[in-house]
Amino acid sequence: MLPKPYLFHLEEALALSNSQSPGQGLLPDRLGQAKGLNQWRVQCLQRPGVIEKRGLTLAMDNLTADDSNTGLDYFYDSPGTIPGVLSVSSPNASSHLVLIDYTETTAMRTRLTNPEECESYLESESVSWLDVQGLGNVDGLHRLGDIFHLHPLVLEDIVNVPQRPKVEIQGDRLIIITRMVVFVPAYKRFISEQISFVLGDRYLLTVQEEPAHDCFEPIRSRIQLCKGAIRRMGADYLAYALIDAIVDGFFPVLEAYGERLEDLEDEVVLHPNQKTLREIYRLKREISILRRLIWLQRETLASLLRNHGDFISQDLDIYLRDCYDHAVQLLDIVESYKEACAGLMNIYLSAVSNRMNEVMKTLTVISTIFIPMSFVAGIYGMNFNTESSPLNMPELNWRWGYLSVWLVMAAIALGMVYFFWRRGWFRNFF
Repeated sequence: MLPKPYLFHLEEALALSNSQSPGQGLLPDRLGQAKGLNQWRVQCLQRPGVIEKRGLTLAMDNLTADDSNTGLDYFYDSPGTIPGVLSVSSPNASSHLVLIDYTETTAMRTRLTNPEECESYLESESVSWLDVQGLGNVDGLHRLGDIFHLHPLVLEDIVNVPQRPKVEIQGDRLIIITRMVVFVPAYKRFISEQISFVLGDRYLLTVQEEPAHDCFEPIRSRIQLCKGAIRRMGADYLAYALIDAIVDGFFPVLEAYGERLEDLEDEVVLHPNQKTLREIYRLKREISILRRLIWLQRETLASLLRNHGDFISQDLDIYLRDCYDHAVQLLDIVESYKEACAGLMNIYLSAVSNRMNEVMKTLTVISTIFIPMSFVAGIYGMNFNTESSPLNMPELNWRWGYLSVWLVMAAIALGMVYFFWRRGWFRNFF
């Protein structure tokens, strides 16, 4: 039986069927450990119904409401592991290194073949943004850490995903770890990935967990087309713009979930079934994960406002507060969606109960009509000998006796139907 990961991202997806045969389950390592993830990925690729897409293993079919442990499980090392050990899910993969270097008058975008090519840009007076798309192999990540003088524990937090979002000052660099979500319309799910920022004086390093999807394209276009103030500002403004894009990226996701809630409301009222119940439960769990992500995003922004040191100018505080306000707004929206899901569950239970009551009402009316008819038929079903006594059902020998019984039963049925109609019991039958 296929393992049934419930949602979005490989390290957030979990729940294997209890009926798997020995040796086919996930390794004892919990989600986030590369050994278990690779083992799970290999097993999934050997089975039908599982899609390998953008480096993530997604089993979008056969999702059930019984899947468990689908929360954001943070990475943790096995007991006794040496601090600073990097663990990647695809050791042989390579990262995409995209460098954008710009001043107020010029802008250049290029793809690098190795991390060492960016060193000359880091020493220039221009603003340099190195975007590492995909975690790649361990050797390349170590070389990247050496170039940017990253402490092994900082590099571990960047690479060993997922980590709890945080803001930390390390020497002459500001480290920001947060999460980004992108909605995938084809699967009606969102993808969540970790993104890390290393902010220096004139440079910004971003490390994306996966290379295929992000919400940074508007920022790249603004730099390329010189829109707004981004080309006139420093690397701190670039970091703010990217964080703002990440926060605003939650709005399309919530909008999609709002549309799903509206569709479910109509379905719950008109045609409730077991599929509707599973969809409500799944939507409730996904919204709970979104709520947790937004909550952590708000905490990260609050920490950044309190503890950015001299890495972000005071003039940008108002922009960060606006970004924080957006996070609070997102939290309000997701809270209302969570309440709406609870309301949908109650509506579903009420709709099913009302439907059952209508069925029972119909059966009761039909049974009530036939009860007196069954009584009459039961009386004349008794085998009394009419010859032994003139009182033993003399109407059995009447010429019109059989027809009279039918007329009596029809009169009783019509009388009860008329009574029920006058009481309004047939009002909802048609």
